[in-house]
Parts: sequence; structure tokens; C-alpha cells
Amino acid sequence: MSLVRQPFQSLSLGLSLGLTLWAGVARAENVHAHYRVSLIGLPIGVADASSVLDDKRYRVDLNVKLTGVASLVSNLKMALASTGQFEGGAPAPMTYATTASNSRETRTLRMALASGTVRQVQYSPFWEEDKTPDHVPLTDAHRRDILDPLSAFLLPAPGNPVGPGACRSRVPVYDGYTRFDVTLSYVGVKEIKEKGYSGPVTVCKARYIPIAGHKTTAKGTQFMAQNDQMDVWLAPIGRAHVAIPYRVSLMTQVGTIVVEASELRVGP
Repeated sequence: MSLVRQPFQSLSLGLSLGLTLWAGVARAENVHAHYRVSLIGLPIGVADASSVLDDKRYRVDLNVKLTGVASLVSNLKMALASTGQFEGGAPAPMTYATTASNSRETRTLRMALASGTVRQVQYSPFWEEDKTPDHVPLTDAHRRDILDPLSAFLLPAPGNPVGPGACRSRVPVYDGYTRFDVTLSYVGVKEIKEKGYSGPVTVCKARYIPIAGHKTTAKGTQFMAQNDQMDVWLAPIGRAHVAIPYRVSLMTQVGTIVVEASELRVGP
């Protein structure tokens, strides 16, 4: 699992935290965002997030690749996709898929869900859960009442997409390997005037809470659980009740990763 879960676990978490889309529209909307990724100020990658959503169904895609010096160390590429429907205004994922590859290997995950419960997960190559004493085992309960990492941030829009209502409390997430919660708390509102976006953003503080599927002795997990330096800036886009991330910043064991938008747009 070194390809997917070790060197780039923090980057994946940051992008998952960042893919925060609120749907409150009756007609189909296409949302697209292009991001630049940096580590301690140095460019290391790019990411493209897109979604198609209406009041009944949704699809979210996220593609990431390393660039520059980082691509010399690893030519990692990641693709994530989630589909589902809205039930009572809340997302109910139906499928979730990930592919991560570099010059040495490719790993894929395919997950089928219904009413917040995981029905089936397929791994290629085959993956078996760790059985060591310091591993927190996953149970069937951990696979119920959950959202996949992309659906986790696809929730009904508040009346005003700018302000405290944009930051929610606690979201249960299962990524096929681990079960964790993400919490968002309101910090304030900033005004941004940049090429990719000009206007207000809501600043939320994010926290990562491991639940199961992790090692209690893992330094990376311990670091992220104690990490209080994770922020998400959310920007309202267009006339629809849609807010998408302008900026995500999180401290890692090797420095601060920043995911910042260079382009944001929404349309029919």
C-alpha cells in the first residue's frame, strides 16, 4: 500500500478536504476547478476537480498528478470518481472508484454502496487488512452510515454559502481502507482578489479524526490526528448555491502543502 497510503496520504487528504461542493440547484450544473499544489512553497503538482449535479443525481471526478521536481521522484497519478443520488437533500453514494499509478505499479479500488452502506469493495492487486496488534480493525459497523471521500463534501447548500453555515460539524468517511471523520469549524470570512477568483471566501478549520483501519503506532496517523494546522477556504461560485474550495492548506511531516485554485467556474 505504499503507493497509495504512505508518501501521498496527506496530499490525498488535503484534496479530499478541498473537494467541498454544495448542491442546491434544480437544473444540472457543471462545476470545474483547476488547482496548483505546492509543498513548502515549491510547485509539486496539479489537480482538476469537476462535477455534474442536479437535485437528483451527481457525479464528481478528481484527477491529480505530480509535476516539476516531484515528478522526478515519483510520477504518481491519481484518479477518483464518485456517483450517487440525493435522498432527502443529502448525498447517497452509489459507486466510488480510485486508481493510483506510477512507473512501478497501479492500484485500483472499486466500491459499491446503497443507502450509506458499503455493499462490495474490489481491490487490484488483492488487499488484505492488517492483523497486527496495533491495528484498529474495521467492522461492518464502520461500513454503515458513511460517505466516500468525494461524496463526503457534497451536501445541500445553506441559505447563504458565505459565513458560518458553510462550515459543518462532523462528516463520517470510509475510503475503502480506513474509517475516519472530518470536522469543519468556522473561522471567518476573507476577501480575495486573484486571477482565478475575486470575492469573499469562508475560512474553515479542519480536523482529521481516525476511527478504524489505521495503526495506533503509525507516526503519520498520530501526526494528522493532532494536526491543528488544516484550513479550507470556500468560495461561492455563480448564482447557484454552490461553494467550492479556493484554497486548502495543511501541515504535513515534511512541510505545508497548499492546494490553491487557478481557475473556478460553474455553468449549465
